[in-house]
Amino acid sequence: MRSIRISGATLLVTLVSVIASGGPAGATSDRQLTKYPASLPLPNGFQPEGIAIGPGPYAFIGSMADGSVYRADLRTGRGTIIHQGPGTPALGMKTDERGRLFVAGGTAGDARVIDTRTGDVLAAYQLATGPAFVNDVILTRGAAWFTDSTNPVLYKLPLPGGRLPAGAEEIRLTGDLTYGKGFNANGIAPTPDGRGLLVVQSNTGRLFRVGPSGRTRRVDLHGESLPDGDGLLLRGKTLFAVENGVTNRRSALTVLRLDAAGTDGRVVRRVRSPRFDIPATVAAFKSRLYLPNARFTTKPTPATPYDAVAVARP
Repeated sequence: MRSIRISGATLLVTLVSVIASGGPAGATSDRQLTKYPASLPLPNGFQPEGIAIGPGPYAFIGSMADGSVYRADLRTGRGTIIHQGPGTPALGMKTDERGRLFVAGGTAGDARVIDTRTGDVLAAYQLATGPAFVNDVILTRGAAWFTDSTNPVLYKLPLPGGRLPAGAEEIRLTGDLTYGKGFNANGIAPTPDGRGLLVVQSNTGRLFRVGPSGRTRRVDLHGESLPDGDGLLLRGKTLFAVENGVTNRRSALTVLRLDAAGTDGRVVRRVRSPRFDIPATVAAFKSRLYLPNARFTTKPTPATPYDAVAVARP
């Protein structure tokens, strides 16, 4: 396991397309998929937040309570804890085609890379030394990128040839995105053309494009916003944004259509469900989307039940 210090740097490479997190195409048909459980029960008291899917029909869900990782088989709904957490949060997460799980560490200000087969920690990175909230992560072909809801920066882990780096880089955010009270930069995704990143600001509901220098530009949503914006997922030019509803009790999965550069977007629809109970993030498998119910407005106890729910991809 590696522990490293942060090093300041600027964004030096052009972003490219995202590594698919839903695993290989495989042979699962839509007819087979309808037989998969629509809910994944989690251990009582687990306090889920982030989710990643793949390779294959497996979901990995992280615990805000202690950083443990639960692996669920989408075909049966059954699962087990494969990684016992360090006592600090596991928030946003993504898997790559090498079977590695990249995990944002929340208030610990760190990131971990976990082997999805064994649960072993392959590397650990201390991204921030002061107050921080490392909230979400996205993988591009050349790097892993982490948001910080407390500090106006992105953290970049370069992945040359897929190799885990010895150090991390800090990209200072400038431009339209300014930090205020509450949760700031949260969910993160690439732009459709792969030349930038998209970041949602939870406390304002605004969406921003982040350019190569870290300069941000507000995305024109034509009068719309993403209140309580949380996890993001891009498929083509369609962006799925989770509005967790923690302040307005109106949880939704919002579907947006973007231009290639990610500078202009329009809300197509909002999907609401009585099965949503403050969902936080979203991941895809075939024609389904899976959302963990974080239940932020429910007092957590060791006996509190939790789950992740599946919906048809809008």
